Amino acid sequence: MKHVIATTILCTMLAACDSGETNQVQADLPVDKGSVNAGFGNSVTMKGEPLDLAGTGAIEVGQPLPSAILASNELKPINIADAAQKVRIISVVPSLDTPTCDKQTHELSEENNGLDKEVELITVSMDLPFAQSRFAKEAKISNITFLSDYKNREFADKSGLLIYPLSLLARAVIVVDKDNVVRYLQVVPELTALPDMQAAMMAARGLL
Repeated sequence: MKHVIATTILCTMLAACDSGETNQVQADLPVDKGSVNAGFGNSVTMKGEPLDLAGTGAIEVGQPLPSAILASNELKPINIADAAQKVRIISVVPSLDTPTCDKQTHELSEENNGLDKEVELITVSMDLPFAQSRFAKEAKISNITFLSDYKNREFADKSGLLIYPLSLLARAVIVVDKDNVVRYLQVVPELTALPDMQAAMMAARGLL
């Protein structure tokens, strides 16, 4: 039964991509300025229907970003918690093949007002590295590092951002300082809504 529900929800998420109405859908996307807690016992919604979150950990403001190995587009293992000595904005999306995730990623890339010169921009999803690479090429995005959690779902587990019924990541934006401490976090309550990316960018700018 859970598999049927998950499949139905995922098809709903992807429907707009196949309808030829993606641009109109993106134009109508709401921005959700709220946030929910990550981790087991919490949930997000998809068009009002609750979806449980899971994980052995839960990301929190004021705590270090959990160590987790993800895959680069070249299939190289990358520990997302490795100190980069840079402020980072980490945009977490369920799937780049959906209009909301597409819009979220373009906003990070194209509407950061020069932050990409000083801040590392990262997008994390469960999409295969090949799909992430194709997306970046087709979207002509070169200022974002794409990382995939497809292999072991280690980031999803340790951050508490795993949507249990879908085996996808919840929509979120994380700002991490130069010491790898989480300074801003929004876990978007409703999957079909955009995060408040401008608030995240303002938080990142304040750390420079």
